[in-house]
Amino acid sequence: MTRLLEGKALAAEIRAEVAAGVRALIGRGGRPPGLVAVLAGADPASRLYVASKTRACQEVGMAGRTLELPAAVSAEELAARLRELNADPEVDGILVQLPLPAGLPERRLLELVDPAKDVDGFHPVNVGRLWLDEPGPVPATPAGILELLKRSGIPIAGRRAVVVGRSQIVGKPAAALLLREHATVTICHSRTRDLAAVCGEADILVAAVGRPGVIGPEHVREGAVVIDVGINRLAEPREVERLFPDGGERQAALARLRERGSVLVGDVDFARVAPRAAAITPVPGGVGPLTVAMVVANTLRAARARQGLEPA
Repeated sequence: MTRLLEGKALAAEIRAEVAAGVRALIGRGGRPPGLVAVLAGADPASRLYVASKTRACQEVGMAGRTLELPAAVSAEELAARLRELNADPEVDGILVQLPLPAGLPERRLLELVDPAKDVDGFHPVNVGRLWLDEPGPVPATPAGILELLKRSGIPIAGRRAVVVGRSQIVGKPAAALLLREHATVTICHSRTRDLAAVCGEADILVAAVGRPGVIGPEHVREGAVVIDVGINRLAEPREVERLFPDGGERQAALARLRERGSVLVGDVDFARVAPRAAAITPVPGGVGPLTVAMVVANTLRAARARQGLEPA
């Protein structure tokens, strides 16, 4: 029987551990960790995501807040605000919600964040630390994937891992973390020849492409562990019908489409892949909840490092 790897309970467990860490920090005379999420523009998805991060901080006893800026903010003004946050002794973590409004130099602005406060792990200094196996913040989604595998008792060392997707946010750091845990890692992308054959060698398959249902049963060997990072919104009935088999699941999905205007699915064709997998993450409810939990965990580590309680 396929094991469903749900992230909600695990995320709650991680948040409880972080809350205990915050209490211990304050009990030793430290101050509560502080996180500032920088939100430029009014994109509804970004606003919702930032709100979940700051709310999670407050729930574990941290000082979480959002710095909201207009979509028309200039690069110079945003850079000045980032420098102010870098200099603020009460701020331990800074995250810049992506994507930024069109026209802003995203990479250059991210590089202005103090690496010690870069709880997203996007700064080149922290990317280098990851690949050098040195301490430092790691992007939250890949960190959540590793926590999910480890806490679910899934062996990593010596296993063949295939990561489909080479983004700076998920694919590459996920590969680095799996390699750090002694997996044999292959990264696939749009120019990979015979993707199904390469994926079919995986003991652990991580799908992080951003294309609904791109990973089908032909990509997954019997007994593999499948981690679906994709979050895709389907807005057309024909798209829903393609990814949901006939019967109750299809009717339920079409009903959600009529009620909400879209249906959330992953990069994996769940209905057809799940019977082949030993374990698989659902979408929603798999990796997603862990991303926010790892942001608050990164913030606590940053605060402890800045207050001299652990290595930077």
